[in-house]
Amino acid sequence: MDLLASEHTAPIGWLQIVVLAIVQGITEFLPISSSAHLILVPRFTDWPDQGLAFDLAVHVGTLLAVIVYFRAELGRMAVDFTRSLFARRSIGDSRLAWAVLWGTVPVGLAGLAFNDIVETTLRSPTVIAATTIGFGLLLWFADTRHGSRTEHSLTWRDVVVVGCAQAIALVPGTSRSGITITAGLLAGLSREGAARFSFLLAIPVTGLAAALEAGELVARPDPVDWGPFAAGAALSAITAFVCIHFFLKWLTRFGMLPFVLYRLVLGAVILALLV
Repeated sequence: MDLLASEHTAPIGWLQIVVLAIVQGITEFLPISSSAHLILVPRFTDWPDQGLAFDLAVHVGTLLAVIVYFRAELGRMAVDFTRSLFARRSIGDSRLAWAVLWGTVPVGLAGLAFNDIVETTLRSPTVIAATTIGFGLLLWFADTRHGSRTEHSLTWRDVVVVGCAQAIALVPGTSRSGITITAGLLAGLSREGAARFSFLLAIPVTGLAAALEAGELVARPDPVDWGPFAAGAALSAITAFVCIHFFLKWLTRFGMLPFVLYRLVLGAVILALLV
């Protein structure tokens, strides 16, 4: 996920909207960095920067996808969380709900502190290539040491580790899902457990990022044509929902190696063509 907003520089066409919406939907939840792809696709195609409104639209789309996919679990978490407040003790899935909330705090603080630096200095192809390769290798290392615990067995130490790892995803090329899955695997979670917790963590952080971007859009004097971006949001939502389904289904069979190899190839291509 790209937590950063870029200024709208020129109108974008329907082909660009469709391509980037699909790219966002696929890469948001795979450990390959959606922010890197959204930055790099216009560079490779010579398209104009897609702008703030498009970023907001596709983020809302992927947010809706993960909410719909985990709707049953989110319902249980909400009910048990509310019950735990009155009972003043852990009930059912309330512990997982607290883990998601507390796991979001580090990235929120990091975003407030370092947003300007990440928006400018760290959006370079060199940084993206380095993080794509470096964190890809770390993902491979973590995958060789995964455990068998589920997201329901998280300790508070696990939450702190994964939450702090998520803050690193502000750097383009890191991949929010990639770094949180890596941290979960190193903490002893199973592949599916690490991925499911990573996806649940995406809900508050994506919602907060979308709200901030919406606030910036409202403050802009020029009007925004929301029609094409609504289509982009719908397409990214559908793509992301399908991606989540098959990623979780195939994860135990194939592991993280295909994504590690992809990251290494992508990083090498960036170094060869853009650096």
